[in-house]
Amino acid sequence: MLTYELDEEDIGAVRLALSPLCELGLSLRALQRPELYPLQLPWVRLTEDGRRNVDHDVLHSLVNDGLTTPDFLNPRPKTPLTRIDDELAALRRLDPDRFRQQLIEVHGEIPASFRGAPGRAINRMVDALADYWTLAFAPHWDRMRRILEADIVYRGREVARDGLAGMLNGISPNLHFENRVLSVTLHTRINRHELIGGQGLTLVPTMFARRVSAPISAGEAPMILYSARGQGVMWQKGDAIDDSALVALIGRTRATLLYALAEPASSTELAARFGVTTTAVNQHLRALQNARLLTSTRYGRSVLYFRSELGQALSAGAAQ
Repeated sequence: MLTYELDEEDIGAVRLALSPLCELGLSLRALQRPELYPLQLPWVRLTEDGRRNVDHDVLHSLVNDGLTTPDFLNPRPKTPLTRIDDELAALRRLDPDRFRQQLIEVHGEIPASFRGAPGRAINRMVDALADYWTLAFAPHWDRMRRILEADIVYRGREVARDGLAGMLNGISPNLHFENRVLSVTLHTRINRHELIGGQGLTLVPTMFARRVSAPISAGEAPMILYSARGQGVMWQKGDAIDDSALVALIGRTRATLLYALAEPASSTELAARFGVTTTAVNQHLRALQNARLLTSTRYGRSVLYFRSELGQALSAGAAQ
């Protein structure tokens, strides 16, 4: 078990953020054991042809049979709007000793793909990850990011409603926060207690985690990666609902949108899911918001919509 002890400054510095590189690295587990990630099976199948052209030897060398990846693939994001180009550029500057040490921690040795000059091995790794991003992630990243952003919005609402402890304890059964100590039950044999000591704690939602995970090396920046909510809608087109009462009240399109917004989403994501223009979706969202059935919040450059209490009550009542 890993435990993080937070002081007052750390509690005030708990934040949520996204990391494209974390998603990229963690997704390698789904490629190795796709049956363990059923929600992402459509992505695995959809990207199969494109992935034929990546450096498989390198990518396979970044994850072991226990599905552990080295910590340098999971950088703590400094901003909610971290860009993959920036993260890959930082990875190219990775300290060679850290590179080799963490590979040995994961594999017990340096994999054949990375033997030889460390600088050349690091460049080969970054080149392979960049190609992998372009072929398998870039076409789908906007939609993936919206789901991760929606999770962050949800967790923020939980903090406002239930406090920090309520939010942390609601993330996973493998997380427990009490008396300023966050206990993390991991699938690895880590048994370590760390004083965060003003470093703060970063929570990172991901679409490629079955349970919570954290850095495996002592001294890494305190971070928890956890499974994001709402992944089930990633590949859904969003069928229209069959609810005559609600449809008669507000119309089929708006009723469908109201049901879809059980999870926060942007107008762009909703347009892609339902196969209509963003302009059309925005018109309906404004009408629903004017009727106080939706509320919204800005996250970076996006506006995320979700049901208000009235919208939630109306949806629940119509479904009965």
